[in-house]
Amino acid sequence: MMTDHATPAIVPPMDRSPFRQMRERHRVQRIARGLLATSFVLLGLYTVRGFLPSLIWGVIFAIAAWPPYVAVRDRWKVRPGGILLPLLFTTAIALIFLIPMGLFALEAGREAQGVLSWADIARHTGVPVPGWLRRLPAGASAITSWWQQHLQDPDDVSELLRSFNVGRSVRMTQQVGTQVFHRGLLFVFTILTLFFLLKDGDTVTRQCLVVSRRAFGKRGETIAEQIVASIHGTVAGLVLVGLGEGALMGVAYLIAGAQHPFLFGVFTAVAAMIPFCAVIAVTLVALALLVKGTVIAALVIFCLGMAVIFFADHFVRPALIGGSTQMPFLWVLISILGGVESWSLLGLFIGPAIMSVLHLIWRNWTRDRLQDPTRIEREDIDDLPDPSLG
Repeated sequence: MMTDHATPAIVPPMDRSPFRQMRERHRVQRIARGLLATSFVLLGLYTVRGFLPSLIWGVIFAIAAWPPYVAVRDRWKVRPGGILLPLLFTTAIALIFLIPMGLFALEAGREAQGVLSWADIARHTGVPVPGWLRRLPAGASAITSWWQQHLQDPDDVSELLRSFNVGRSVRMTQQVGTQVFHRGLLFVFTILTLFFLLKDGDTVTRQCLVVSRRAFGKRGETIAEQIVASIHGTVAGLVLVGLGEGALMGVAYLIAGAQHPFLFGVFTAVAAMIPFCAVIAVTLVALALLVKGTVIAALVIFCLGMAVIFFADHFVRPALIGGSTQMPFLWVLISILGGVESWSLLGLFIGPAIMSVLHLIWRNWTRDRLQDPTRIEREDIDDLPDPSLG
């Protein structure tokens, strides 16, 4: 008995061209949205280009102040998003800069008043030969003779003072005033940026994390952590160490009897934030003491300053900056000096941040993956989008 088998129906192949066209249309739309977003980002950066340094400085200050801010907020049980605690932190950070700058301005104004008084007296009585000039080990007679011919006579001093271009001095003063106003305005916007970043730091961090994972996967978070660690290490290794050097040398200047020890201490602290630049400040103070006639004090200041600078630049800073980013000393030094040359004062932080990311990429690329065959698979999985992000 033969069994009839039903002939299967022939299903015509599904026309996939509409789906292919839909995918192609979606791909074109994604590219168009990306180009549109990139265009608006570039337009936004161009619009705020004059305030970009303030925004970058605000971000740097916020990253540096975030760990102690969170510690104080948790200890005091302050609700995130409040105003009082961010205002207190912002005011404290602003005063760290404003107080030394105000004292520096007072010292500079007092010195300017002294110079004007000296110039008025010299115009009427001349400038007598200082006693230390005759005690110079070489060239004392020639310099003394020139001084007597050009500076001891009141008429010669008046002629010398009139030779200065008054109009150029006025223009220079106007330019300095304009620069001071501009820098002050940028500092105000930096403080405002810092305040809002501290106030809304949790929200901004969460949003940046979402964007980073959507754009770069979890490796983007690793790069961000490296940048943050670099800024923390740079703040500790440059700013705090520089302030410590300035405070220590300022006390030494005061004990040695140098003129204006606070002024030179602030100058030493600012110069010490750039490796090896504190040598200039210490040398100037040593020369001032030498001219004053205190040779032993000048030698002590110079030797002490060189010892402090050597210890700070070769041991303390590499440990603080390189320890947080795992960078060798040569990379740290090149990143700081190259950053200052390329980005001015911002380069103190931008340079180490860029080089720390490059060092992280280099370590990832040169890691021996044969020792851990599953690492490639884990890294590929890490690069997949997080489903929780949508």
